[in-house]
Amino acid sequence: MVNKAAESPSEGCADILRALGDATRLSVLQALLEGPAHVNDLLKRVSVGQSLLSHHLKVLRDTGLVLAKRDGKAVLYRVAPGIADQTPGRSLDLKCCQVVFSPVAAPKRLAK
Repeated sequence: MVNKAAESPSEGCADILRALGDATRLSVLQALLEGPAHVNDLLKRVSVGQSLLSHHLKVLRDTGLVLAKRDGKAVLYRVAPGIADQTPGRSLDLKCCQVVFSPVAAPKRLAK
């Protein structure tokens, strides 16, 4: 885990942006912006295996973007307080910058 107290604001921001530099982690965050979810729910939304998803969730937890809470035998994940912006499901306020997700458009079908 990164020692946030020893970092300058730009180093902390760089750590967060490195964590967000992966399409899968961005997809996980976008899914969690819609509300808390268990791993099985996230697996249905993000096309990766369970071990890879667990790795990505650990990276997001280590940077403070995602929180995990024991929920019986499962773990419930959610976006950390203060990260989600005022527009639910649309953006993250990282204090150093803001990430805005465009509405997801229906995939285009390829002509045969």
